[in-house]
Amino acid sequence: MTITEVSRERYAALEELVRRKDKGRWLVLTHDNPDPDALASAQLLARVLRQALKQAVTVAYGGIIGRAENRELVKGLHLPFSHIRHLSLKKYKHFALVDTQPRSGNNQLPSRVIPDVVIDHHPIRANTQTGPFFDVRPKYGATATIVAEYMLVAGVQPTHALATALVYAIRSETLDFAREHTGPDKAIHDLFFPQANHRLLAHIQSPRLPLNYFGNLHDALENLEAVDSLILSHLGPIDQPDMVPEIADLLLRMEGKTWSLVTGYFGDRLYLSIRTTNTRADAGALMRRIIGHRGKGGGHGMIAGGWIDASKVTAPADRRDLQRKLGLRLVKELKKNPEKLGRVELRTLNPGPSPVPSRPPKPLSPRPSSPDQGEEQR
Repeated sequence: MTITEVSRERYAALEELVRRKDKGRWLVLTHDNPDPDALASAQLLARVLRQALKQAVTVAYGGIIGRAENRELVKGLHLPFSHIRHLSLKKYKHFALVDTQPRSGNNQLPSRVIPDVVIDHHPIRANTQTGPFFDVRPKYGATATIVAEYMLVAGVQPTHALATALVYAIRSETLDFAREHTGPDKAIHDLFFPQANHRLLAHIQSPRLPLNYFGNLHDALENLEAVDSLILSHLGPIDQPDMVPEIADLLLRMEGKTWSLVTGYFGDRLYLSIRTTNTRADAGALMRRIIGHRGKGGGHGMIAGGWIDASKVTAPADRRDLQRKLGLRLVKELKKNPEKLGRVELRTLNPGPSPVPSRPPKPLSPRPSSPDQGEEQR
C-alpha cells in the first residue's frame, strides 16, 4: 500500500524527537476504560518505540477493561498492560497518550504533566497543541491506523497478536466500515488481515457473556423511551462503564431510529453515550453541549461519550431526574417535541399458551332410573 506523506513526515518528526530526548523509560497511556482502538494503538506504538527507536516502554490504562470483547482481546492475545494505579509516575521520564488528549477528562495523566507524544483521531484540543509532538487526524476512522502507518514507515513488523488487535480495532471503531473512515483505514485493515489469527478474531468478536450482562440489558429494555427517530434508555447502577456505549450501539439498530442516547451510573459518575446513523452529524459537539460544565465529553461525528460527576446526587429519585433532564436536552437539541417523548412498551410476539383457567368441578349427574329420566337429564 502507499503510505501517506503525512505519516512519513510525522514519523520522521517522532524519530527526531526521541533521539533528542534524554534516555529514560516511556509510559504509553490509553484513555480510561479503553476500547479496542485504544488497546491496539498503545501496543502498536510501544512496539515501534521498542523495535525501531530502542526505547524501554510500559503500556498502561485507567478505569477498567469491562466489555467482554475487550477482555477477550487482551486475554486471548496476551497483550501486556499495567493498570496505572499500580505504577509510580516518578519512574517514567517520557509520556505518550494514544486515542486521547491531555486534560480531556478521560485519562489518568496528571494535568501538570505535558505528554511528549499525542496520537489521536478525535477533534484536536487546545491543550494538545502546546506539546512537543502531536498527530491528530479527525478524519481517520481509528487511531490504530495512524500508528500502523508509523510501523510501516519504520519497517517494523507486528506479531500475529498485534495484527489481530489492529484488524479488530479498525473493524470495531468503524463498525465494519459503516461509520466514518478513510482510505488508509481500509488499506491498513486489508494489508494486515492475512497476518491476523482468524480463530482468535472470531473468539474476540463473539465472546462468552456473563450473567450480569443480560441483567443490564434487561434493565435497558425495560426503560426505553422514544420520540420520532430518537431512542433513549436510562440505566441505574451498572457493572462497568462500557455497558453504556454497548447498549447505545444496540439500540441504534432499532427499525426507524437514527439517534440513540444511553445513560448509566458507575460509581460517582453518570456515563452517557450518543450514537447516530447521520453521517453529517457532530455527536461530539452535541455531547459537550448536553453535559456543559458538569463533566467531560467528546467524540466523532457519529459517536460520542462523556460523564458527569454525580457524587452529590445520591437519592434514587434525584438520579433518575438528572438522567431525564439530560435526555430532554438532547431531545431539544435535535429539535424534537419533548411532549411526545414516551415510554416504549415491548410486546412479546409469542407469549406461549395461556394457562387454562380453573373451573369448579361439574356435579355428577345421577344415573337415570329409566330411559325417560335419562332423556330429561341431557
